[in-house]
Amino acid sequence: QAWADDMSAVANGFYTAYAGLPHTGGIPDATARVRYAPFLSPRLAKQIADAAVAEARFARKIRNAPPLIEGDLFSSLFEGAGSFRLGACSGDTMRGQCAVALTYQARGQKPVEWNDMVLLVNTPAGWKVDDIAYKAGFQFGNTGLLSDTLKMAISEAP
Repeated sequence: QAWADDMSAVANGFYTAYAGLPHTGGIPDATARVRYAPFLSPRLAKQIADAAVAEARFARKIRNAPPLIEGDLFSSLFEGAGSFRLGACSGDTMRGQCAVALTYQARGQKPVEWNDMVLLVNTPAGWKVDDIAYKAGFQFGNTGLLSDTLKMAISEAP
């Protein structure tokens, strides 16, 4: 199916942008958001922008507090991924998902490998990343969905 190839191309573009940006953790800054923009659904792009506004508001009101979101936003692992390998994509003409195998390797350590799932939606502008399902189940990593993490940050900001 052509749509599986289209989904794969968008997911690959997203993770290529991700791999090319520094993994400083937290909500991507304005520069990074521009790099991600071509790959994100309007819903997810708005959530990330809203979370960035909430983070700035929080930082202004509560001095010296840690950020609302620490660690990598786009993968299960706090440190983020150093490399990725896209797996199979499945779905239908409106929604789909692609498996992604991610690896992080700290200097002198064994690599940490895990799988997440990138969720896509077919928009009028074509396929876009709409969410990420954190699948690794790490004790100190992200769980659930990227969108839920963003919603939590937005709701917690004063």
